[in-house]
Amino acid sequence: MELTYASATLHRKHHPPNTIQTCTLLSIKTGGCTEDCSYCAQSSRYSTGLNATKLTTLDTVMAAAREAKANGSTRFCMGAAWRDMSGRTRGLERIKEMVRQVRGLGMEVCVTLGMLNPKAAEELKEAGLTAYNHNIDTSREFYPKVITTRGFDERLQTIENVRTAGISVCTGGILGLGENAGDHVSFLHTLSTLPEHPESVPINALVPIKGTPLGGNEKVPFDSLLRVVATARILMPGSIVRLAAGRINLTEEQQVLAFFAGANAVFTGERMLTTECSGFEADRRLFEKWGLVNMKAFRGQEAEASGRIEGVKESEKVEEVVQRV
Repeated sequence: MELTYASATLHRKHHPPNTIQTCTLLSIKTGGCTEDCSYCAQSSRYSTGLNATKLTTLDTVMAAAREAKANGSTRFCMGAAWRDMSGRTRGLERIKEMVRQVRGLGMEVCVTLGMLNPKAAEELKEAGLTAYNHNIDTSREFYPKVITTRGFDERLQTIENVRTAGISVCTGGILGLGENAGDHVSFLHTLSTLPEHPESVPINALVPIKGTPLGGNEKVPFDSLLRVVATARILMPGSIVRLAAGRINLTEEQQVLAFFAGANAVFTGERMLTTECSGFEADRRLFEKWGLVNMKAFRGQEAEASGRIEGVKESEKVEEVVQRV
């Protein structure tokens, strides 16, 4: 209770306490991944009943993005079940067009495509990508017990490539993999000691998938989830802390307590990649009941732009700067 009070107090110094960023996540290429992530239904190594698909069409993406925007989402996220983007030139070109088109709707755009090299990161930035998601998943110490096909430092390298390209970093992890409280501490320490705090920190609660090595795991206790959310808020006061997978298993009161503790973003819609998600209508009722409002897209950037304009208004090149901003 003291931890939650402390995180809630700090949260109010950095964020409007009743404002929640609403995001919608679409799987644009499902299944067939060569990785061995022990929690994932999309790994080709496990029999989960999931059918692999090819990269979806631009029309499908835009229909989903328009629906998400109409239902209040301000960030649209797209995920592809790939190990990395190496050799996927045609796929990258198609995804860049998806980014351009969704950005044209006035929405923030995030993608998660596996490991990303500097060149691909720069191309996505030029296409207008707002954020890139690449979770570290868990602590460095526990990580080898969950994944063997991609190293912990490889994940950190992708995060660095994204940051260097000027794209916002979205990185977090999954609770309930079999880790302990010490792993939660180490996981949060890694995130909070990156060169810059992530713009977004998704906190996932494992949704056990039958057929995966972790399919029989117990659901993470709510007090553990709340401790991680509150501690993340204290360590990274300016970041968005996002309730991600597993939120559908929380009661209304548990969600609200997590918001009180500093979580200020959710995924909303019918699906979250391969698992169920709290639907638009359910979240609309939740927000109305508890006095919550949607965070505007590109939060704070309007104010930053105004400040930059004020700082150069005496210059002879004001109009040029205004257009650039």
